[in-house]
Amino acid sequence: MLYGTGKYRYELVDGWAKCPEGWSFMDVGGLAIDSEDRIYVLNRGDHPVMIFDREGNLLASWGEGYFKSAHGIYVSPDGFIYCTDDGDHTVSKFTSEGKLLLTLGTKGKPSDTGFEQKATLQESWDTIKGGPPFNRPTAVALSAAGEIYVTDGHANVRVHKFTPDGKLLFSWGEPGNGPGQFRVPHFPWVDKQERVWIADQENHRIQIFNEKGEFLNQWTGFKRPNCIFIDDEEVVYISELGRRVSIFTIDGKLLARWGSEGEDKGKGLFLGPHAIVVDSRGDLYVGEIPMTMAKVDRGLRAVYKFARKT
Repeated sequence: MLYGTGKYRYELVDGWAKCPEGWSFMDVGGLAIDSEDRIYVLNRGDHPVMIFDREGNLLASWGEGYFKSAHGIYVSPDGFIYCTDDGDHTVSKFTSEGKLLLTLGTKGKPSDTGFEQKATLQESWDTIKGGPPFNRPTAVALSAAGEIYVTDGHANVRVHKFTPDGKLLFSWGEPGNGPGQFRVPHFPWVDKQERVWIADQENHRIQIFNEKGEFLNQWTGFKRPNCIFIDDEEVVYISELGRRVSIFTIDGKLLARWGSEGEDKGKGLFLGPHAIVVDSRGDLYVGEIPMTMAKVDRGLRAVYKFARKT
């Protein structure tokens, strides 16, 4: 079966990830890819960071015992690995072999954002006033100069910008649905023009800012957008928790879209697409959070590979 349209048609590669029997991703917080097309899967199973080649062969794993709730992962051009832990309120920088180099935030100590745990997520989000780093940070991206952008989204409503060595430069964002306001800012991306794209999940939109955090534009019409990936040709790939993925030109023209929206959970293709990356050949990888969305352990099938057809 083929997915997508036009030049952006894909075939699902069944059983892509190959691991020892009994291994599971549980939930996939984030996906990242390096210059050699190695795919990094940050997950909430027993082996938090798993590294695969394009064919799905497991190359290495690390991070056991380090993460409380692994959420976002990013590979810098010079090969360093940045991970967010929304359960421990930190961002960590590693070598590709898993050696810890830098930690932003203090493990186990959330910042004061006004957040209070209520009976529902909606009620909990309504308590957030905003504050400094970090209270359940979600993801990280780097500028060409190595500046670090962190979305602080599950119990905050801010984006923080740091120097390459971890000094806070400034933050922006507040509760709401206006320009520069957020409801669960989830994954950032920095494009070739140094514009900062933010998946504003519960406002169902993407917001675009300049490097100073000034609002430039927004794209609407999404279903809980989670993760943004922009390839070298400036094609924009977006995963949506509303059980679909979307592909756009850099100026917002829809190229392809597919998923399981409108279908019963568990009967369609997706349960909760949470992360997305694309390799140098145009093949697309989607990571899901089936345990969070449906209390289902899909094992290694929480990562999909869609091979692009030419």
